[in-house]
Amino acid sequence: MKTNFPITCKGIDYPSLLENFKVLLKRNGLKYTLQREHILKILYKSNKHLSPELLYNEIKLDAPELNIGIATIYRTLTLLEEAELVTSISLDKQGKKYELADKEHHDHMICTNCGKIIEFIDNEIEERQKQISKQHQFKMTGHSMQIYGLCNECQQNNKEK
Repeated sequence: MKTNFPITCKGIDYPSLLENFKVLLKRNGLKYTLQREHILKILYKSNKHLSPELLYNEIKLDAPELNIGIATIYRTLTLLEEAELVTSISLDKQGKKYELADKEHHDHMICTNCGKIIEFIDNEIEERQKQISKQHQFKMTGHSMQIYGLCNECQQNNKEK
C-alpha cells in the first residue's frame, strides 16, 4: 500500500482527520464508503482500546443500517495502522486492540485477568531507553512497552476469594 506520506491525527479535528482519511483511501485505490468513515468516527470518539470485534459490535449498535462486515473492519484497521493513524497493541489470546494515534507516546500496563489497559508516561523510562540505545550505538526509531500483571481491582477480587 502507498501509505508512506505525511499524515497525522495528533491534535486534529474530526473533519480534517476525515479529509486525510479520504486522501489515504484515494492514494490506495480504495473507495470512500460510509462504513469506512464510521470505523474512523468510532475510533475518534472512543477513549478505549478497541478490538475489531468490539468495533464491529459498536457500529452494529450505532448504525445497523450500514450493514458493515467484519472483513471491512479488519481491512480498514490494517490500512489505518499502516498509515500510522491508529496504533495497536497485541494481547495474546485477546488479539489486537486499536486506538487512534492522536496522543503523545505512551506505554501500557495490561491486566492478564480482566484485560484492562492502563496507559502511562514515564519520562525516566523514556530517557533511560535513549541512554541505552546511545550506549550500544543503536538508533532507536520507536518502541513499545507493555507491562503485564493484575490491576488493582483484580488483586482485590483475588484477596476476597
